[in-house]
Amino acid sequence: MTSVPQRLAWAVEQLDVRPDDRVLEIGCGPGVALELVAERLTTGTVTAIDRSAHAVDAARRRNRAHITDGRAEVRQLALDELPPAGYRFDKIFAVNVNVFWTSAADREVALLRGLLTPGGTLSLFYEPPEPGRARELEDILLPKLTWPGATTVISTGRTHRSTLLGVQVTVA
Repeated sequence: MTSVPQRLAWAVEQLDVRPDDRVLEIGCGPGVALELVAERLTTGTVTAIDRSAHAVDAARRRNRAHITDGRAEVRQLALDELPPAGYRFDKIFAVNVNVFWTSAADREVALLRGLLTPGGTLSLFYEPPEPGRARELEDILLPKLTWPGATTVISTGRTHRSTLLGVQVTVA
């Protein structure tokens, strides 16, 4: 097994995954965070998506046991291809997914908001390339993730080389 990047370990800690949670990971890459989440589940499930066929193959290989036992699913598709009907998640998260800070992302945020269960949490985590950019990212993300009746929490962490930023919004 490869080592776990500090940003992913920190992000999964911030999620506070419960054994019965239904979790969606956006942009799973090779499946490292997916594995960390799946290890915390007993009756819950984690669905991971990524646009890259290469990333999906790597995530499936890494998480073969979790997929076989029904705790994990990996799908090759873009966020806007997620079918909204029938899907509901207690926790949705993404780590270093650019669409939320490089564009308005109104459609993406609305889609994710509709996929959350009551009391569910959307969490976006970033490790900016320069430590000073964490505040800039916070200023960009906070307005997108501040909804009436929801609670938004900002968290920060540190790796050996960078500042980490988490923005989590919990719906009522």
